[in-house]
Amino acid sequence: MKPIETDEHRAKQNLFQDPNLLIVFAVSLIAILGVASVTPSFPSLRAALNVPVENIGLLITVFTLPTLILGPIIGVFADRIGRKKILVPALILFGIAGFSCAFVRDFNLLLCLRFLQGVGAAPLLSLSVTLIGDLYSGDKRATAMGYNASVSSIGTALYPTIGGALATMGWYFPFMLPIVAIPVGLLVLFGLKNPEPKGQRNLKAYLSNALITLKNRQLFGLFIASAANFVLLYGAYVTYLPSLIADKFGAEPFTIGLFLSSVSVAIAFTASQLGNLARRYSETTLIRASFVFYAVALAIVPFISSLWLLLIPTTIFGIGLGIGFPSIQTLLATLAPKEYLATVISVNGTFYGLGQTIGPLLMGLAYGIGGINSVFYAGVAFALATLVVFRYCTCL
Repeated sequence: MKPIETDEHRAKQNLFQDPNLLIVFAVSLIAILGVASVTPSFPSLRAALNVPVENIGLLITVFTLPTLILGPIIGVFADRIGRKKILVPALILFGIAGFSCAFVRDFNLLLCLRFLQGVGAAPLLSLSVTLIGDLYSGDKRATAMGYNASVSSIGTALYPTIGGALATMGWYFPFMLPIVAIPVGLLVLFGLKNPEPKGQRNLKAYLSNALITLKNRQLFGLFIASAANFVLLYGAYVTYLPSLIADKFGAEPFTIGLFLSSVSVAIAFTASQLGNLARRYSETTLIRASFVFYAVALAIVPFISSLWLLLIPTTIFGIGLGIGFPSIQTLLATLAPKEYLATVISVNGTFYGLGQTIGPLLMGLAYGIGGINSVFYAGVAFALATLVVFRYCTCL
């Protein structure tokens, strides 16, 4: 007997058959390539280029700094001239600058190229979310956001494994991967069919109204939560967990990549269920719960005595990200007026750029004060403090 198809099942099929959403997935996969694929090579890069351990986080900081600087500018231009005119050049720059990193042997020059690659990366994540907001609404939007986070997490799971395998041949091989951004840029140019802004608006009036929109306590709480997500992810997890695994357990780059991938498996599964969770719990509740998961996961790490037991905190951390980050994106797309959607999402991008940029620096400070365990204790304190601030901003 042929199974009865529910409306929910048909909706999922329609989403996965939409070429526009598949292209958004491709852009999102490029957006997270620049960090996830190269971090397993950090220990061997550190040795090859004679980089102090407290400076290795600069490879992330200079890459994420352009997102912090360019976020609002990206949003304004994307709302005024269109998404494609920003995305296509950004993807090409990302590919060229990122690929060039593989061919330099000077740390300062590597940092310069990473900065240029970061300029290309700056619009990718925020505009992929904006495109979902353009294309879908209601439950379909929440489901698409969850699927996008799930696909990104699959990439985040695979990239460290691929990067770790490539790094066994040389620290510079993972830096060749960004070349795939160029064909994705061509796919966006010729294949993406999305509603673009119509006509040029008066810039002064646009900016004035956009500022009024942004003066919203709920939006500010979401911006803070976004920044905190990336402080914890890029500071405690991405930058310093590889060092803990290498120094405490003597693991090779490939093994480090596998452990970095484990959190993404948990994110992918959890985020794929976001549509179901959103029907039972509000986005605000899911975001609050995510910071509890972060605190619990980071508190466990210093007490782990066996390498494979690290799968417990990485899985808990991944569950937190799987329910928290796409819920932030969904709530932002719901609260933002349509005509200012790219601006609101890009301002949010500035905040997660802030988190990406200061996360390694803050955790590097914690490392300098008390060693590797202090990084994770500082992460616990930061997660709980963010929970308090977010609760205040969303209790209207």
